[in-house]
Amino acid sequence: MLICVFTGFSSGLPLWLLINLLPAWLRSEQVDLTSIGLFTLMQLPYTWKFLWSPLMDRYALPVLGRRRGWMLITQIALLVCIPMFGALDPRFDLWTIAWLTAVVAFLSASQDIVLDAYRRELLPDAELGLGNSIHVQAYRVSSLIPGALALILADHIAWQSVFTITALFMLPGIVNTLVVNEPRLARSAPRTLAEAVVEPFHEFITRAGWRQALLILTFIFLYNLGASMSTALATPFYLDTGFTKSEIGLIAKNAGLWASVAGGLLGGLWMIRIGINRGLWLFGAVQLVSILGFALLAHEHRADRVLLALVIGFEALGVGLATAAFIAFIARTTDPRYTATQFALFTSLAVVPRTLINSTTGWIVERIGWFDFFLLCALLALPGMALLWRVAPWREPLTKIDR
Repeated sequence: MLICVFTGFSSGLPLWLLINLLPAWLRSEQVDLTSIGLFTLMQLPYTWKFLWSPLMDRYALPVLGRRRGWMLITQIALLVCIPMFGALDPRFDLWTIAWLTAVVAFLSASQDIVLDAYRRELLPDAELGLGNSIHVQAYRVSSLIPGALALILADHIAWQSVFTITALFMLPGIVNTLVVNEPRLARSAPRTLAEAVVEPFHEFITRAGWRQALLILTFIFLYNLGASMSTALATPFYLDTGFTKSEIGLIAKNAGLWASVAGGLLGGLWMIRIGINRGLWLFGAVQLVSILGFALLAHEHRADRVLLALVIGFEALGVGLATAAFIAFIARTTDPRYTATQFALFTSLAVVPRTLINSTTGWIVERIGWFDFFLLCALLALPGMALLWRVAPWREPLTKIDR
């Protein structure tokens, strides 16, 4: 479980930098919302990471083993690349920033491939729910660095120093990589590259038929669609509502963090009793309702700190609960023999809304306004919930993993 804390923190830090800190930096430098929204397209590596995951499954680097070697390389590369943002000026180097964003996203997505595989091979089936919940909550805790600390520092020091300090928080993950052991399952790599590429997809499609496989993939795509869209431009929304960067760092991020951690840990514990399927139903409903809190904040259109804390806290609680169940579902759907590629495929599909659909959020907001935008996000959360009837029935008997 302690290892899951470090893998979650290391996985979340570069992503939250791209989602929270980068838009705040661009908006504070007067970059328009449409351009900021399009920057989510630079995160396409998260969507396509399953294409190169077989390479990381098949080949091992000369040091530390098949999983830890790739973990170390990607983490060191992120430590080097993140400070480069501070040397650029959004007013003159927007295209360079876009390319650097794509590089950081590629490195972060590659790190996720191997961290997900490592965690799936590390945890026995009975610990998947709790272990993945802890990973997700550490993932959320890492948002404190680019989403709170960095924003507060930005009011007092230069952006170059802000990005450098943020990058240094990759060091705990590097230390973790150096001291942990390789999982036993990680020592048996696919014999050929063809096996690493073909067999994970063949096994998934033939397991329950292509119709059920298609339903599962559609569900993975849709379950978090509304919630993902609602937070795509969260920091610019707070700025437009009238909050300062320090208020966002101190109130919005901290209020959300602890509610998310509580939600994720409670979700992991509750799933031991109710199972993953019922967790998806109950926690998904809470997540859907929480989106409406943003609509309330947009309707009030005033910098009410108490209301902001309540809205963010409830949204984070819902997301924490739903994400715990969702990641446990993905882990349960993954065959341990093909961990890296199948996990990468499922999580790639899950982040398509964040990279492709979220690129339109700035354009949508500028045309219909924040209030109607959040109502639209709530409506888009319904199809994923409806698919639960087919992919995770409420009355389905508990599996050995749920137990």
